[in-house]
Amino acid sequence: MDSRLNNVKILNSVQQSISLKKRGALGVKERQEREREAVARGILDAARELFVAEGYQNVSIRKIAEKIEYSPAAIYGYFESKDDIFLALAEEGFRMLFAPGHEPPAADPIERMRAGFWRLYEFSKEHPEYYALMFLDRSVPPISKDWQRFGFVREMKGRFAAHIQSVIDAGLLHRDTNADAAFRILMAAIHGVAAIRLCGRLGPVENADALARDTLEAALTGLRTGISHTFHPEPCE
Repeated sequence: MDSRLNNVKILNSVQQSISLKKRGALGVKERQEREREAVARGILDAARELFVAEGYQNVSIRKIAEKIEYSPAAIYGYFESKDDIFLALAEEGFRMLFAPGHEPPAADPIERMRAGFWRLYEFSKEHPEYYALMFLDRSVPPISKDWQRFGFVREMKGRFAAHIQSVIDAGLLHRDTNADAAFRILMAAIHGVAAIRLCGRLGPVENADALARDTLEAALTGLRTGISHTFHPEPCE
């Protein structure tokens, strides 16, 4: 009887020891993953600040490494190239732009259009560095360089263009309106004001939000009444 009890105790002790070792190994692995994520985050934050302040084409991997006091070789352990760093930032930016909780209301189709484009303007105010990098710096690589990563962006554009087409079909926009052209026109209206605001081109008493609302409303009014399209867009897909 005593022998059996001793065997059970020994078995329990061995199992506990194995369990503790597994938890310890997992703890080390989790800590290493957190440390790696923290370093990657530091690289991205430093790169974003430098790209916006100095322009993408004027920033090197070495300059990013100097900012966070790492060697250039260490950065290549996290990102393959400067382009890869930008694409990671752009993906973050687009995911913030399309984050849950910012969906426009579905009750009024025109209001849903208005709210969708207004979200872009709000994003330019909430995350000006991301916006400037994603939409204003002409030297960054195109996101089409990695369509697999940015498939969700193409999908969102396609869904929004499809909504515009449904609004046209319902007679809420002029029947001759091209949905893809309307998408570009409304995007241009919002991007224009966002860029003017970010570049500080408004007067001291001029309200950027009011200008953005009026510009968007003017574009929507034109699309309701009908305009002669001279712009021929590529499909939003």
